[in-house]
Amino acid sequence: MRSTILAALGAATILLASPAPAQQSSVKPGPLWTAARISVLDGQMENYMDYITKTWMDNQAFAKSQGWLLDYYVLENVNPRDNEPNVILLTRYNDYPSAKEIERRDDIINKRMQMDNRTQDSASGQRGSMRKLMGSVMYRELQKR
Repeated sequence: MRSTILAALGAATILLASPAPAQQSSVKPGPLWTAARISVLDGQMENYMDYITKTWMDNQAFAKSQGWLLDYYVLENVNPRDNEPNVILLTRYNDYPSAKEIERRDDIINKRMQMDNRTQDSASGQRGSMRKLMGSVMYRELQKR
């Protein structure tokens, strides 16, 4: 009798038990951020800021107006340590564009600037007299669910 009751309780437990809902993450993936790390050479800050305000920011504002990016910022590292950048260019994107979309956007920017990929590359090299590129990083913003 006891084994019958235990068997009945076991069967009832199995029938009434429901799987626990999967624990959902408390965060969800949000926009992407890129941080270009720049070391401006001694005596070149004003020259480089002229480029940033006249060309880089103008192109970023255009890209923002096209919906290609969400926002952009120019940060100064006030107290850089050895081997740290003193300027950081932040750009916030909604998501990754496809390779085809990147090429389309590059064509639009090149026409806007009256340049092609070769002249863009050459101009970047000429800015080497003002700054050293220290690389860039990409971050994914995590947002509260």
